[in-house]
Amino acid sequence: MKENGMEKLSAELKKILGGSRVSVREPMYLHTSMRVGGSADLYLRPRDEVSLMEALCLLDERQIPCHIMGAGTNIVVRDGGIRGAVLQIGKDMDAISSDMDSNSLTAGAGAQLAAVAKYAAQKGLSGLEPMSGIPGTVGGALFMNAGAYGGEMSQVVTRARVYDRAAHIVRTISVYEMRLGYRSSIFQAHDEYIILSVMFSLKRKDIDSIKSKMRQLAKRRNSKQPMDMPSAGSFFKRPAGAFAGALIERAGLKGLSCGGAMVSEKHAGFIVNTGGAKASDVLALMRRVQDAVRAESGHELEPEPRIIGEDV
Repeated sequence: MKENGMEKLSAELKKILGGSRVSVREPMYLHTSMRVGGSADLYLRPRDEVSLMEALCLLDERQIPCHIMGAGTNIVVRDGGIRGAVLQIGKDMDAISSDMDSNSLTAGAGAQLAAVAKYAAQKGLSGLEPMSGIPGTVGGALFMNAGAYGGEMSQVVTRARVYDRAAHIVRTISVYEMRLGYRSSIFQAHDEYIILSVMFSLKRKDIDSIKSKMRQLAKRRNSKQPMDMPSAGSFFKRPAGAFAGALIERAGLKGLSCGGAMVSEKHAGFIVNTGGAKASDVLALMRRVQDAVRAESGHELEPEPRIIGEDV
């Protein structure tokens, strides 16, 4: 997309989507927890669902590719940035509500999962405790079927409202239609489905016991994971019959670095940004870890974060 064309499209979108954030050549390291990545040609953060749908309609009409993202906690953007548009669903679409008669909770796709878990705890609704420390949004968590400490989204989600870009309608789909598996969902294969909100089915429980469990898990997480350094969370998916962190540590890779990227000395399953890392550092280190683990144990490690964009 040419610079002049981007400026014109940006001005048009600002006029149509009053109140939504629209910018050109937006540095993506500002919007990812790994703190790496080049610029997106066009960056949008819609103020509401209507603005989201209007923006997508215009982009589709102009045949401009669009990447949808949440909090950017499970994404690595390459150093060359992203051609086309990035649409970030965040705090402008983060409403949370509950129905205590049915023990259900509904959250906008932009709501932080940790905030939803905290809201549920205050209502005496249990089920989200294992995921209370997962960074990122509800939409992103459902997209990846995120999980931790024996819990995952598939266990508590009942349905979701999605915008179908192909049909230009909002539809409700059940958890069975989502095909939720280990870090997978129908949304990864069908990018025309944009998650708008998610409904959870939870269970009544004593508020103090819910909060106590959340504190225990937070203490466990803080003691074992490098929470003080930029990362994309657990960098590798769990291979069959093993744990990625244990395999990496067994291969003697803790502390291995490439540029500003390093295998965490606290938890080998994390690649951290020690300061000034480039995406190329992160990806080069990823490949070195994959090669070493394959040679040592025969296991193939797959990255958990989505790797998007172009190289320089």
